[in-house]
Amino acid sequence: MHNNKRTQGRLTPSLQHRIDTVLSWVTRFRQLAPIEMIFVEQNKFDIQKMRNPEISGQQYQKGPLMDFEIREYLLEKFNRKCVYCGSSSVVLNIDHVIPKSKGGSNRLDNLVLACAPCNQRKKARSLDEFLAGHPNKAEHVRRQLRIPLNHAAAVNATRRQLHQRLCELGVTVEAGTAALTKFNRTVFHVQKEHWLDALCVGRINGVFDFSSLNVLKISCTGRGAYSRTRLTKYGFPRGYLARRKHVHGFATGDIVEARIPSGKNKGIWKGSVAVRSKGSFNITTATELITDINWKYCRKISSNDGYGYAWKSQEATSPKQTS
Repeated sequence: MHNNKRTQGRLTPSLQHRIDTVLSWVTRFRQLAPIEMIFVEQNKFDIQKMRNPEISGQQYQKGPLMDFEIREYLLEKFNRKCVYCGSSSVVLNIDHVIPKSKGGSNRLDNLVLACAPCNQRKKARSLDEFLAGHPNKAEHVRRQLRIPLNHAAAVNATRRQLHQRLCELGVTVEAGTAALTKFNRTVFHVQKEHWLDALCVGRINGVFDFSSLNVLKISCTGRGAYSRTRLTKYGFPRGYLARRKHVHGFATGDIVEARIPSGKNKGIWKGSVAVRSKGSFNITTATELITDINWKYCRKISSNDGYGYAWKSQEATSPKQTS
């Protein structure tokens, strides 16, 4: 028996989490500023054309829009990472697992994302030749290739529901395409960065000077696990976590400030805390890990809300002036 029956329109927990996260942050921003309009990038994958882009007699899918649709789908499928080395936040190229020179096709089950260095090293070699010394990694790539196209259908459903839920907030919501975002980025000379794309969504007349902008990177960290036992790779217990998640009023993930008057950790430290039942905490700052800090020196700045915060160093150049 299982309870995996899915009602009409219901998303999987992982996809529902995406929508809930966006709505949560929109609500927070509306509490800080009078937001009157929301621009959202909304695309739809044409699954039939993506399944077989080499259908004869249908030249329309050979255009740049189809190329973009395939690239966007691959970015979603492979989580914006190189399948060979796992690099992220880098330029990713579309790579043929079976090279076209050896009979490989343009079908999705033969396409992956690869960073420029891996793409250059692989050249016209097959997957087995390129990863000859890493059979486990080669098998992992094959498993990813077998992911069915219902992933694209789920992404389509996610974007529709997100647009609907945003409209229910009572603000004006304008949906723009990714092609429009790319057009704006090109016209206003904005380099390709995930956080800069937000400046180029929808119908805009220009982009402000962001060269001196500080970027706060927010990531979902959760509020800890239910499991209180650490296991080995064989499933045997190797350690036990404290039953109480709060120690002296602090919990792992809280943002704290510690003022230490003397000793090896003398100074003022701010960051995310990891608590221990004995009262000796660790604090992760923006640049380093400070260990063995007595809880009495700590002052809570904010409680763990399920997100991690870090200032992202950005080297983006200012947009060029346009007439």
